[in-house]
Amino acid sequence: MEIPITQFRREIFSIVNQALDGTEVWVTHRGRRFRIAPEDQPASRLSRITPMEVLSSESSQLNDPAFAAETRDEMKKAWESDWFTL
Repeated sequence: MEIPITQFRREIFSIVNQALDGTEVWVTHRGRRFRIAPEDQPASRLSRITPMEVLSSESSQLNDPAFAAETRDEMKKAWESDWFTL
């Protein structure tokens, strides 16, 4: 991909992300070409995700049918309020 410097200025973040994803990017300025490339091999976006720590109490009643039904009803109400309040 070859782009002029003005387009690079406007879209710098998306162009750099494309370079990180492996697209060869060339920027033209005053008749000269510059290549935008990561210093090392591009890492996948999944490898850059920071894992979250999930906490669960030992006394959790996730296997209790009444708790599961109550949780399902709460989720349904939240879903309906998001979708039907247009």
